[in-house]
Amino acid sequence: MSREKKPPGLGQALIPVLVLIALLASSVRLFGDGSSSGPNQIALILAAGVASLIGMRLGYSWRELESGIVHGISLSMGAVLILFVVGSLIGTWILAGIVPTMIYYGLLLLSPGIFYAAACVICALVSLATGSSWTTASTIGIALIGVATAQELHLGLTAGAIISGAYFGDKMSPLSDTTNLAPAMAGTDLFTHIRHMVWTTAPSIVIAVIGFAVAGWLGTTPDETRNLEEILAALRSTFEIGPHLLLPAALVIFLVVKRVSAFPALLIGALVGGVFAMIFQPRAVLAFVGETDLPAGVALLKGFWMALFDGFRLESGHETLDALLTRGGMSSMLNTIWLILSAMMFGAVMEKTGMLAEIARSILSMVRGTGSLIAATLGTSIGMNILASDQYIAIVLPGRMFRAEFTRRGLHPKNLSRALEDAGTLTSPLVPWNTCGAFMAQTLGVATLTYLPFCFFNLLNPLISAGYGFTGFTIERLPAGGEPPQPDLDAAPAPRP
Repeated sequence: MSREKKPPGLGQALIPVLVLIALLASSVRLFGDGSSSGPNQIALILAAGVASLIGMRLGYSWRELESGIVHGISLSMGAVLILFVVGSLIGTWILAGIVPTMIYYGLLLLSPGIFYAAACVICALVSLATGSSWTTASTIGIALIGVATAQELHLGLTAGAIISGAYFGDKMSPLSDTTNLAPAMAGTDLFTHIRHMVWTTAPSIVIAVIGFAVAGWLGTTPDETRNLEEILAALRSTFEIGPHLLLPAALVIFLVVKRVSAFPALLIGALVGGVFAMIFQPRAVLAFVGETDLPAGVALLKGFWMALFDGFRLESGHETLDALLTRGGMSSMLNTIWLILSAMMFGAVMEKTGMLAEIARSILSMVRGTGSLIAATLGTSIGMNILASDQYIAIVLPGRMFRAEFTRRGLHPKNLSRALEDAGTLTSPLVPWNTCGAFMAQTLGVATLTYLPFCFFNLLNPLISAGYGFTGFTIERLPAGGEPPQPDLDAAPAPRP
């Protein structure tokens, strides 16, 4: 027989949050850049334990809390599967010469002076076409990081430009799952939502591109780039380079545009990459396998298999190139998956016990005018990205909680849906233990806190949105007697980008 459950007070709800903040701060202080390789996971698990103890005092049994944890973790399984297949894709695409070809042409075409701005625009266009920030980062993004490494450019700035462009498309494309989810939660339609987002998104991306252009102008110039010819020569001597090797990347983009889910699209890309490796890079594959007693066909198949599960290892003797192209494999994603599971455990306990909802309700109680309501929505979405570690929860939970308040105040629901995306979608890659932050850091090979200050678009957009709220600019009201359309509150999010 279940015990009577008491609602948590604000003080009780804040205890696990304060414990988590203290543990994460200690983790960064003690372990620095290595904090995401185990210490942060322990911090999240211990904070989940504190939340569980409070939940038991509120009347929840361990079986109920465990059920909530299992359910919360199950929400991240789509992300986990994609992480695994992205690891394989990186491995086979390097082995096949696909990433080396992208790097080679990028070194020839993208001078350091325009590189950051060009990277942002390129990723914005690809993500707008596909609706997928994750696909953009794991294909075009890894090539751009390679170009930046070879030209000795700032990797934090490069990752910031990639993520800014990728999340512009993720936010504005009608193919994106979050772009469809936000209006469903707020009670408006897709294209009304997209048109309303232009007001905050357009100035944000323009300012961001200008910022990246200025950073390129003030930074390294082509004359200062060292060892470029040496790197190009090393790429040519290790891999066969040619435009035909870009076909697997074009195939993945085509599949995503055709609304094929991210997991099968990326898996097909990884497998096609392995086939390309056996056909076009037999010399590199045989050198990678390193066994001369195997028949050539068997050795090529073994190299393909190894790249899928353990990535590619290059030993060319060129230190920069070896570090750049020794990457990938499913095994490389295990630490990131550990971080995601730990974060989802904490978020699940907080949600199951009602502590997340109590924190959000307390925020709502401080709302007075339209500006503070918009700011509260933005802040709650950001808080959900931090505490619940998932951008879907950062959209769904505030959407459900604030929808009635927007209607009561006569505000059109598209104001709510815009705020949900301005904060819920865009701040998710800025949190190291959020599924999006963990994915971007692992895929691009740049720590979240290293690229965070340079995600100009992601940082600017919520601020502009808040400014509009307080000034009333573009804030639209419901027509007299008008009723917003009813959202499907039980709508399940589409597969993660």
